[in-house]
Amino acid sequence: MKRSERAALVSNRLEELYPAPPVPLDHHDPFTLLVAVLLSAQCTDARVNQVTPQLFALADNPEEMAKVPVAKIRAVIRPCGLSPQKSKAIAGLSKILVKQHDSQVPASFEELEALPGVGHKTASVVMAQAFGVPAFPVDTHIHRLAQRWGLTSGKNVKQTEADLKKLFPQEKWNQLHLQIIFYGREFCTARGCDGTICELCQTCYPRRQKPKVTRKA
Repeated sequence: MKRSERAALVSNRLEELYPAPPVPLDHHDPFTLLVAVLLSAQCTDARVNQVTPQLFALADNPEEMAKVPVAKIRAVIRPCGLSPQKSKAIAGLSKILVKQHDSQVPASFEELEALPGVGHKTASVVMAQAFGVPAFPVDTHIHRLAQRWGLTSGKNVKQTEADLKKLFPQEKWNQLHLQIIFYGREFCTARGCDGTICELCQTCYPRRQKPKVTRKA
């Protein structure tokens, strides 16, 4: 089976399973999405969704968040992990948004990635889900599944993102990102599937007998 054939198979099956996948992080505007995505680094979305109501009760916009002491932000977000770095980033980016962007989240990769704590993956999620700009956010989980399904031979998320963008039409990128996330959580988890167990792994590689070792992201 060619890579393009596996891509079509994956796309069609994910469309059947998740025709309208929701954004898994609770938010109500670009700013709250940006903060939630930042918090999700090395943390589950479920945990982030438990923490953000308390955080957004303190402040849910750049002007108010810029006034909250870093220590107070840190105390609230501690369950998400990496709270010293994340609290400084949230406070810092809020002040920059107020001073440089009229308190609005910018709709460009360059300006987003210039904000504290915002890398390419975080910027991609915000561009895709807040502004509808075609992007294909790739984290370690999507990197793992793309390798298991033979959609990439990339050694890192940057290579995998480039491969996925070549395989799938641009208009499907934003939804596919979410569909892969949901499938991975339900059927192809890091420990629950080794590249030989779930439906898509078996369909893409029916003769695979040894576990698929993921190349480092």
